[in-house]
Amino acid sequence: MYRLAICILTALFCAVGNAQNPSKPRIKTSPAQVDTEAPTPVDPEDMAGSKVWSLGYTITQHTSAGTSVEPPSTPIHMLMRREQGWLFMLHGTAFLADTQQHASPPRNRDKLFSTNWIMPMAQHQVGSGVLTFRTMLSLEPATVTGRFFPELFQQGETAYGNPIIDGQHPHDFVMELAALYDLPVSEHAMLSLYLAPVGDPAIGPTAYPHRLSASEDPIATLGHHQQDSTHNAFNVMTAGLTYKMLRAEISGFHGAEPTDARWHLQPSPNGVAPDSISGRLTFTPTQNLAAQYSVAHITSPEALTLSQNQFRQTASVMYNRPIGAHTDTTSMPGMTMSTPAAGNWSTTAVWGQTKSLPGNLTENSYLLESLLTLQRNSFYTRIETAARTSELLTPAPSVEIPVGHVQAYTVGYDRAYRIAPHLEAAPGVQFTQYRAPDSLVATYGRTPFSVVAFLRLRLH
Repeated sequence: MYRLAICILTALFCAVGNAQNPSKPRIKTSPAQVDTEAPTPVDPEDMAGSKVWSLGYTITQHTSAGTSVEPPSTPIHMLMRREQGWLFMLHGTAFLADTQQHASPPRNRDKLFSTNWIMPMAQHQVGSGVLTFRTMLSLEPATVTGRFFPELFQQGETAYGNPIIDGQHPHDFVMELAALYDLPVSEHAMLSLYLAPVGDPAIGPTAYPHRLSASEDPIATLGHHQQDSTHNAFNVMTAGLTYKMLRAEISGFHGAEPTDARWHLQPSPNGVAPDSISGRLTFTPTQNLAAQYSVAHITSPEALTLSQNQFRQTASVMYNRPIGAHTDTTSMPGMTMSTPAAGNWSTTAVWGQTKSLPGNLTENSYLLESLLTLQRNSFYTRIETAARTSELLTPAPSVEIPVGHVQAYTVGYDRAYRIAPHLEAAPGVQFTQYRAPDSLVATYGRTPFSVVAFLRLRLH
């Protein structure tokens, strides 16, 4: 199946690369252009569909998974090229990480692994709107051995048919394969349609692998399965209406999370028919602020509890503030490089809640994370409290019960170096201190901790 996906993607991008625009392209820049930082994916003067990008504060930029929105001032690490009416973009990040965990008694093992993804995009005006093709691929099925990497207190999904305890699953090889169409219907309103055999429905904030405030942290959030675990769902269909700064969306999708056969597109033996629904309201009152509230009814999300459905709620606020001026420099004829501001500060607060149906087992998680980048130096923190269940004590219990909330406090630092044209490397380190509830002290100790040394690579 993954070979078929590769063939489809190759054919798609060859086709869009060779497409001819029947009308004269309205492009005022040189035919080849690379941007390493861009607050919006399309210059309004560079496309005839500019009305799409001028609504509100560019609430419809599509530089992340699904249709989620970060503040429009958020800098985007990307390579960009304009060719015959098409806009091509490429994002990519990879971490090589070594984690050392210290609990009493010891839990799980230390490990060297890589988390990674690459995302090509192509956009073109079609009629009065803009059509976007996008995919996201990851080699984590090969670079995360044993089908998970260690993370104390983490729960969710399976490896070799067993629940993953104290570990985070890798992403699928095909993380997203999607098409989007945005159609202005008035000066201040726009309709949007998102179709994805694999994609991100309208639930939750921008998922942690793709939001700026988490971009220097190689480890998943403890609240991932209460907040944004649906970012790799199957047969996703989303319709949205944007009016000025407000956007309303509704999605249908297949609720089962992917199996641990990560190279394949099939999520479960029961097929991929849409059986779940979600809705989201997004508000971007300023260039620096974005907020969302979403709800979802998810059918049989976990492979080991197919008889249980889930009701999920999330709310989040993202704040981004560029520091200093943004300037453009020309490095060679026909090539423009856009340099970032002197710095940037990005902060995200998230609440996520899941409720099992039936059973009403309710789990809440709360997250606050922040990233400050000054020139080549990045300083970040993540503070979490997340509900955990008896699965940490007895894998695959007949009935899961709450055992309390785990706190996690992370601080980290890395420094970026340009090692090749459009490639950046950043060695870094982070430290996480946990605090276990009374019910887990005998299993983990009161204050276990972990240290991660990593090398981050990014297209830039």
